[in-house]
Amino acid sequence: MKQLLLIIALLGFSISFAQKLEYKEGKIYQNDLQLATFEAKEVLKSDLKALHLFKKAKNKESLGGLVLGLGIGATAADLVMGLTTSNKKYPTAVTYAGIGLMAVSIPILSGRKKLIQQSVDLYNSNLQEQNKTLGSNFELNIVNNTNGFGIQINF
Repeated sequence: MKQLLLIIALLGFSISFAQKLEYKEGKIYQNDLQLATFEAKEVLKSDLKALHLFKKAKNKESLGGLVLGLGIGATAADLVMGLTTSNKKYPTAVTYAGIGLMAVSIPILSGRKKLIQQSVDLYNSNLQEQNKTLGSNFELNIVNNTNGFGIQINF
């Protein structure tokens, strides 16, 4: 009985302290305080689908940034080599490969903000569904399983 009361109390506290998230200007805010990526992951841990979308967006951001950086680096390196060597042959295949990498990074980077917005919206919608009050959303059910009969209370 003590364990049941403890679980109900902890669940009630976690729901009562859960706050809505806002995504604006590329940043996630909770109570007008900006959250870092690891803090946002901690908040989103309670909703696995929202956390999956958030991680997917962050992976897109990392991979796209890496490919874009490689493209810029290759193009800049070839430019420096063309300006400093006596051969003066510019552009070479490295420049075209760098431009290709920059072009490939565009579709990789696109859609990451939409995924983050979807994860925040999903978290907030599930947060509102969990916010039940005893008066209007009280449910009492009789359940049956292999262990016997029982009572299920949702509020």
